[in-house]
Amino acid sequence: MKRPLGAQISHMLKDRGVEIIFGIPGVHNVEMYRGIEEAGLTHVLARHEQGAGFMADGYARATGRPGVAYVITGPGLCNAMTPMGQAYSDSVPMLVISSCLDEVAARRGQLHQMKDQAGAAATVCDWSEEARSASAAYALIDRAFKEFTAARPRSKHVQIPITLASAVAEPAPPPPPAPAAPGAVPQAADLDAAAAALARAARPLVIFGGGARHARAEAAALLKRTGAASFVTYAGRGVVDPDAPAHFGSYLARGGSDAVVAQADVVLAVGTELSETDLWRDRLDIRGTFISLDIDPAVLAAQAAQIAVLGDAAAGLRGLAERLPGPGPASPPWDAAEVAATKSRWRAEVVAERPGIIPVADALRGALPLDTMIYSDMTQFAYAAKEVWDMAHPGHWHHPTGFGTLGYALPAAIGGKIGRGPAPVLAIAGDYGFQYTLQELGVAVELNLTLPIILWDNGKLKEIEDAMVHSQIAPNAVVAQNPDFCALAEAYGARAARPETLGALKNSVRAAFNAPGPTLIHVAAGIA
Repeated sequence: MKRPLGAQISHMLKDRGVEIIFGIPGVHNVEMYRGIEEAGLTHVLARHEQGAGFMADGYARATGRPGVAYVITGPGLCNAMTPMGQAYSDSVPMLVISSCLDEVAARRGQLHQMKDQAGAAATVCDWSEEARSASAAYALIDRAFKEFTAARPRSKHVQIPITLASAVAEPAPPPPPAPAAPGAVPQAADLDAAAAALARAARPLVIFGGGARHARAEAAALLKRTGAASFVTYAGRGVVDPDAPAHFGSYLARGGSDAVVAQADVVLAVGTELSETDLWRDRLDIRGTFISLDIDPAVLAAQAAQIAVLGDAAAGLRGLAERLPGPGPASPPWDAAEVAATKSRWRAEVVAERPGIIPVADALRGALPLDTMIYSDMTQFAYAAKEVWDMAHPGHWHHPTGFGTLGYALPAAIGGKIGRGPAPVLAIAGDYGFQYTLQELGVAVELNLTLPIILWDNGKLKEIEDAMVHSQIAPNAVVAQNPDFCALAEAYGARAARPETLGALKNSVRAAFNAPGPTLIHVAAGIA
């Protein structure tokens, strides 16, 4: 049946498997809301468009399905651009649908007017396009969903002119068949070359990134077949069993990791850019043959490996294992005791660099259910914990790694909790970054989400203070007046706790996982 286009889009999204819309209605996008209930969609009302975007991001990371956000023209879209940039950099499938003005070149002074709205959004997402007809809107939305499956998933933006959204339109076409990912199965010749190099290697090493998080079994099979040592990036934690004897963990940012990598005569990078935010330096000291396996040809081009394999991590690892002689090397190429000693030394470095954090992280870890999904913010607690905290499951710790946005943890965890249902979710934020999006506590209370929120409070921008001191700059503008966070949480209707010992922290966390509604757990630096 014919309906206004905004209503047709809601029905179209439902037909393509969308269940949740995150957003905020406004005078310019009200037509997008006409068909939401009729289509059977659930709308989550954020308190700020940045929160809506982060919720869509968190939902997508938790479920593997695209997160969808509705925002208004101009400032609404601008507020969502930070989450769009985060989703782009961290390979998260997120679709933002906004309204836009019908005419901006010949008419000035309109509400929410921007000089080039689509162009502004294009700077932080994969692509940003305006639909100028109903058929174009349908085509663009289907293009986004196809690319989420067929290529590296990244944020997209479609804007709908206000008049077009209210115009009566034919229904969207039926959902197209799901596309196969081009390059998902690597070329045989590339796998042959990579397998031959691995077979000749005396001390192979494999680095797994977030792009390999769906390939845990395949990673284990390849490591067994080769006897290779392994690292994981922060996003790749959980791909390798933390107890694997030749596993160096997520310590790539340690300067000493170069000495380990330099010992390898073959280095295979799987599903990782080996970017600045993975290494915290320009490059790894790779002296042996470098093999890169990735779904994104741009990553392969940038890394300039001797052997580049375009394809999905799981398919590529299976293909390599099938080509290697079994069952594996007669004697381990890497000494397990040396690996353990190296990891112990690196852990001690983290403890010394960020005093007081690791004992708290260890206590927190001991209080969590094994399948807890964690969303962290840009805070020193997360920076330290990500290095020493091994994950039992891949894809269960989400951090705003690439774009590095503050205010991510709370709204993303809300989106993740909505997506995971009864499965446990935890948010970790710092006292400063938490205040970027603390208003989203209202959403968690409104939806009665069981969500523990760890608030690490060192009373300042400690990372920035440390950077200033390191640069011989007198610390300036790094201390802000904090509110009574527990009273603030209670004002929203949330629970709150302020444990003063590590034992009390564990009890507070366990209680929060059994409580209806969110619980803010205020953890002051110096707790012991």
